Amino acid sequence: MATIEQEFQEIDAANDWQPRYQDIRNQSKDYPHKVAKYPENRNRNRYRDVSPYDHSRVILQNTDNDYINASLVVNEEAQRNYILTQGPLPNTCCHFWLMVWQQKTKAVVMLNRIVEKDSVKCAQYWPTKEEDVMMFKETGFCVRLKSEDVKSYYTVRQLQLENTSNGESRMIFHFHYTTWPDFGVPESPASFLNFLFKVRESGSLSPEHGPAVIHCSAGIGRSGTFSLVDTCLVLMEKRKDPFSVDIKQVLLNMRKYRMGLIQTPDQLRFSYMAVIEGAKYIMGDSTIQNQWKELSKEDQAPSSEHSPSYKAKLPTEKYNGNSVVLENQEQTEDLIDAELTSTMQNTADANADIAVRKRLREDRKANTAQKVQQMKHRLSEAERKRKRWLYWKPILTKLGFSTAIFIGVYCCWKLFFQASLM
Repeated sequence: MATIEQEFQEIDAANDWQPRYQDIRNQSKDYPHKVAKYPENRNRNRYRDVSPYDHSRVILQNTDNDYINASLVVNEEAQRNYILTQGPLPNTCCHFWLMVWQQKTKAVVMLNRIVEKDSVKCAQYWPTKEEDVMMFKETGFCVRLKSEDVKSYYTVRQLQLENTSNGESRMIFHFHYTTWPDFGVPESPASFLNFLFKVRESGSLSPEHGPAVIHCSAGIGRSGTFSLVDTCLVLMEKRKDPFSVDIKQVLLNMRKYRMGLIQTPDQLRFSYMAVIEGAKYIMGDSTIQNQWKELSKEDQAPSSEHSPSYKAKLPTEKYNGNSVVLENQEQTEDLIDAELTSTMQNTADANADIAVRKRLREDRKANTAQKVQQMKHRLSEAERKRKRWLYWKPILTKLGFSTAIFIGVYCCWKLFFQASLM
């Protein structure tokens, strides 16, 4: 921790997070992602600029089209496998659950909300209390809501995933972080780590289960932050020298499996903060988890519709428009180490604003594309009905005409027959 904390303080003192983040981007290699660009797969991608690499993409089994925008991220030393994926689209929810089933996933970790900043970030792919059950006939799955535990900033659900073709079912955890803003960071390392350790305690990240499915909207920013912190903490636990973990190198290795992990300098900075705080637990502080729980105030009532509160619960400083709480390592649990925070560079703010605007444009394009697809489907259905009518119309007309002639002949014959009898 001393090395990582020293590195953090040096970068912070030099206000050097933007260059450090840019250096990571420059060192990240690009790999082929041709399958994502196939015409038949375009409507399965939420964003045009976020695609899975061909060598690490998750391949759906026993389907005509095996594509889903999801990547298997592997760290052999940590024995951690994650599936990082985009928030499902309306037309890919069925593929999402097929992937969860085929990969023997125990938990889905959702780090976004359905709607953020008036933009749809994810389809509603699990049933609510009102619905209770959702059917995905395209791939043959049924999802039932069995329980729901709502906390102030996250919700834990238990979902029953049933394969309708053979009647087999499994219980899936759904860990939903409801207050993590897009392109931003959680309210504090304490709240984030409290959530992360809830996921860990379920056993869902253990190697005896299939890879956990981690998603936000694009499956690279918040999802990358979650996976990076968890991996670094596991490596610190496994190594004889916990402080030999190089966060930058771990991130570069993870970027070999999915492009663009960690989207902003803030998320990189927060990852360091969370690893430094999480190291307290690794170094044997048995009380730290209770401190995280108390500081996160998880038992308070959530705000309306789980919308994030940007006002900090504890003394904070701000950077990039988001409040961040930091625990002082030298004082009591109720104090904040204000020296760990600093204002991000104006260039970082500008880059983040550009990225937000770009993502909003992509959201609008994705929504428009979905509407166009639905309209085409309706027009195709109307065209099929018209063609069916054009096919049957002459037949029905001839049949009706023949029936009318038959009835006329029959009536004439009957009148003639009756007249002859008289």
